[in-house]
Amino acid sequence: MAGNVEGCHELGNHFTEEWKNTDCVTRRNGDLLQPIIDIHVHIMPYQMVKRAALELIKHGRKDYADVERYSADPKAFLGLLDSLGIERAGLINYVAPQIIGFTPEVNDWSAKYCKAAPDRLIAFGGVLPGTVPDPGVEVDRIAKLGIRAIKMHPSHQVLSPNDYMNGNRELAAIYERAQANGMPIMVHTGTSIFPGARNLHAQPMLCDDVSIDYPDLVVILAHGGRPLWMNEAFFLVRRHKNMYMDISGIPPQKLLEYFPRIEDIADKVLWGTDWPGPGVPAIKGNIEKFNALPIGAEVKRKILYDNAARLFPR
Repeated sequence: MAGNVEGCHELGNHFTEEWKNTDCVTRRNGDLLQPIIDIHVHIMPYQMVKRAALELIKHGRKDYADVERYSADPKAFLGLLDSLGIERAGLINYVAPQIIGFTPEVNDWSAKYCKAAPDRLIAFGGVLPGTVPDPGVEVDRIAKLGIRAIKMHPSHQVLSPNDYMNGNRELAAIYERAQANGMPIMVHTGTSIFPGARNLHAQPMLCDDVSIDYPDLVVILAHGGRPLWMNEAFFLVRRHKNMYMDISGIPPQKLLEYFPRIEDIADKVLWGTDWPGPGVPAIKGNIEKFNALPIGAEVKRKILYDNAARLFPR
């Protein structure tokens, strides 16, 4: 963990160029700033992405050349984080060969990339039944590589999170070994507009069974079920002790419309941007709009930093 953050306080959205990291906070011009962890960033091997999916990612994005540069050069990406005052980032990678193009080799890419700064870059990987000889063994392998968590994308993998109840023993093995290795499972919940995405599989309630059958497994509901199933996500996060959600991909100005009682689950919400996903604007604007929300400073601190720091200690 990045040290004790009790002395940190929030200064809104003022950013300058001069700053330095301490073991607790980010400092700029001598001021204490709220440390930030963006738990959901898509820094990934874009050369593996299928043409139709890549065209969607590029559509309307003027900074795609920067995206490619950051994905090729960890130091350049760390420089971006520095300029934004972001202490750590979760790099989301997963296996979805048919719809997106990612094969199991994405795990080795993610682990290698994050080794450039393992204290700041949190490596996510993926294991998909049918793509490796033994999914349980693959979970153990990527854990040894340095992968910190597994990302499941049901609508891109055409697989329901509770399919083990229908006899999918390979999926059960993934959960069993992830639980044994202390690796959280992040599950995409909510719709996807990528060509071929099967959205029926991405309903949050399908994760209810997972948290019942694997009570020690940390499950993170990515995107909080937006834009159709937010009430399901809210219910599940309140129900299960090891169920969390991230708010990536949700326009901050709509967050309280989607989750008017978000302060009730403040200990179990993680801040993320989903950048540079389709329609996701610059990270800086997300920070500024989130900080402008009429919620308490303590709640913001938990969402921006404390909860992710607790789940992914240094």
